Amino acid sequence: MAKYVYPAAFEPDDELGGFCVDFPDLDSVFTQGEDMAGAMEMAQDVLCFALYNREQRGDEIQPPSPMSEVTVPKGGFITLIACDTNYYRRYFANKLVNKTVTIPAKLNYEAEQAGVNFSQVLRNGLEQVLRKEV
Repeated sequence: MAKYVYPAAFEPDDELGGFCVDFPDLDSVFTQGEDMAGAMEMAQDVLCFALYNREQRGDEIQPPSPMSEVTVPKGGFITLIACDTNYYRRYFANKLVNKTVTIPAKLNYEAEQAGVNFSQVLRNGLEQVLRKEV
C-alpha cells in the first residue's frame, strides 16, 4: 500500500503500430498502446494493477532497478512510470458509503409512497451526470 516508481521499457511495435511496454523488474507485467499517450496510460494502469494484486496476496514486491541498469530496447527508450496503489484501491473499491441528502418533504413522502429506492435513484443520477461530463 504505497506509491511506486518503476522503469518501463517502451519499444515501437512495427506490426501493430504504437508501443509495447515491459517492466523488466516485474515478471509478466507488460502492456501496449496504440500511441505514446495510450501506452503511457496503459503502463500506469498495468503497473498499479500488478502491484495492487501483489499487495493483496502478500507477495514480496521487488524493488525497482536503477535506470542505468535497465537495458534499452532497440529503437525504444526507458522511462519511469509512477503509480499509487492506495488511490487505485479507493477508485476501484466496491465499498458502499452513506450520504446524507436533503430533499423537500413532499418529494420524500411521494417517493416513499411509490416505494422508490433512494440509493438507486441517487446512484443512477450520479452516473448519468458524470457520463455527460466526460
